[in-house]
Amino acid sequence: MLLRLHKISHHISSSASWQSMKEMMLYLRYYCSPNLFLGLYLLLNPPGLQAFVNHKPNVVIFMADDLGIGDIGCYGNNTIRTPNIDHLAKEGVKLTHHIAAAPLCTPSRTAFLTGRYPIRSGMADFGGFRVLQWIGGSGGLPPNETTFAKILQKQGYTTGLIGKWHQGVNCEHRIDHCHHPLKHGFDYFYGIPFSMMGDCQVTQPPEMAVALKIRLWSYTQLIALAVLTLMVAKCTHLVPLSWKIIFLLALFGLLFFVSWFSSYGFIRYWNCVMMRNYEITEQPMKVERGTSLMLREAISFIERNKHGPFFLFVSFLHVHTPLVTTENFTGKSIHGLYGDNVEEMDWMIGRILDTLNNQGLKNSTLTYFASDHGGHLESQRGNVQQGGWNGIYKGGKAMGGWEGGIRVPGLFRWPGMLPEGTVIDEPTSLMDIYPTLVHLAGGTVPQDRIIDGRNLMPLLQGSVQHSEHEFMFHYCGAYLHAVRWHQKESGCVWKAHYVTPVFQPEGAGGCYELKICPCSGEGVTHHDPPLLFDLSRDPSEAVPLSPDTEPLFHAILKRIDRAVDEHRKTLSPVPQQLSVYNIMWKPWLQPCCGTFPFCWCDKENDADL
Repeated sequence: MLLRLHKISHHISSSASWQSMKEMMLYLRYYCSPNLFLGLYLLLNPPGLQAFVNHKPNVVIFMADDLGIGDIGCYGNNTIRTPNIDHLAKEGVKLTHHIAAAPLCTPSRTAFLTGRYPIRSGMADFGGFRVLQWIGGSGGLPPNETTFAKILQKQGYTTGLIGKWHQGVNCEHRIDHCHHPLKHGFDYFYGIPFSMMGDCQVTQPPEMAVALKIRLWSYTQLIALAVLTLMVAKCTHLVPLSWKIIFLLALFGLLFFVSWFSSYGFIRYWNCVMMRNYEITEQPMKVERGTSLMLREAISFIERNKHGPFFLFVSFLHVHTPLVTTENFTGKSIHGLYGDNVEEMDWMIGRILDTLNNQGLKNSTLTYFASDHGGHLESQRGNVQQGGWNGIYKGGKAMGGWEGGIRVPGLFRWPGMLPEGTVIDEPTSLMDIYPTLVHLAGGTVPQDRIIDGRNLMPLLQGSVQHSEHEFMFHYCGAYLHAVRWHQKESGCVWKAHYVTPVFQPEGAGGCYELKICPCSGEGVTHHDPPLLFDLSRDPSEAVPLSPDTEPLFHAILKRIDRAVDEHRKTLSPVPQQLSVYNIMWKPWLQPCCGTFPFCWCDKENDADL
């Protein structure tokens, strides 16, 4: 293509007049490929005019669930086969300092969709609940938040989401769909409004609120035992009680049991649901065919909208537990079921990329791959690891400060517009996708709110050398755990940890006894002064700095503290979407494909797969 550009530019430059150049440009604009036109335009115009280009690329985003940065080949793994993901890196730009705004699904995806720290939209809470627990809850992505999908939709894009949502469904009644993807800028949705989990697969042990359910069973049994004891005492005249008191206690026990078992006893029916737009297609979902259905829907969306522009967000159920993997990939990886699941996801990506190629859309499509946060270290079944590997980085999923919980892969490909085989080490964020896509679509970011993301195009195209991010704030729930300072003039990336989780057992790299690290209370350690690291020299955060090893120790922390104060002044009180009331299951909000509570259906046809 470059050879063609040089030949055409030489012909135009030798033309007699600017008029002939305009005629040639018009010819190219309407009769040649979009990228050929764009490339020639940029060749003939100074960099300052590049923003004038109004071509809108198609956009395909691949987001893995719980994938560790060390799980794919282009980030150093040589034992799990990910040829299609690696090919994206070869043909595009690889970000090595790409950061999620939160270490768990719900808040990270909120930040990704809105370009804002989740605390700004009420999707971060000081309580113990850090993600949405039920699709029958009232919490979720607030209706007043503007996603980049909504802006792309207004700019003429056909937008689609295939896969996981986990941003809520309803607010006040069963069909208001106030948090639904179609209310947040997506024209089409097919997938699971909640999240994949062990409870969705009959053969797997339960995963949701296991400890809580054990306690509730214990309380129920204690009440039942008390009722039986009082009945025996009454019958043997040991205690002078009326039958009315015993009856009331028994009634209380029954109501208590019904109150919790009606929700936690039917998790598979309430949370494991597949939807197409507003319609429920499977309740409960058949997890074993989810891969085939999602792949079919993603390919179909591209084929239906090939004349563009379109935006497709493929939000994988891979590689979250229970690691549902088809027979073709089971047992093929040396890393067990987890490796099988990663390799199957890579195959799915390859199939979707093949569709772009076959439809002639490769060169006119910006493709992006990332994970929502780091791998889950504590996810184990017996002695078998079921979570991801975060490479050289300490910590993992649920840890708001340590790099392993928030540093994720980031790959961009746009042939002809982005350089091939480029590696960028500058700090970037999942939130940067928001202003980047809005810019490419010809839109403007909302002016009535703070957008924390930054347009990545200058950095990706090499017109600037440094990221626009100076400070990045790392939350665990609504608690600020760490702050990153990108000191561009020195090349250092300082990171101060105010709070870190207490690993169990002592010396381990995760919270293996609790299965997930907490944000506050006895499960964390507060540091005063904060732990300080220079990630440019110690990316593994192995040895904290001290005044003896870093002469500027106190000055660095003072500057970071000032940035924290400035950041907190930009936060405004908002309704808390993850409050106890909002996350609790409400029968009147539960999506149901039948007459509640008889909610089960299967509208998919296995013969079509």
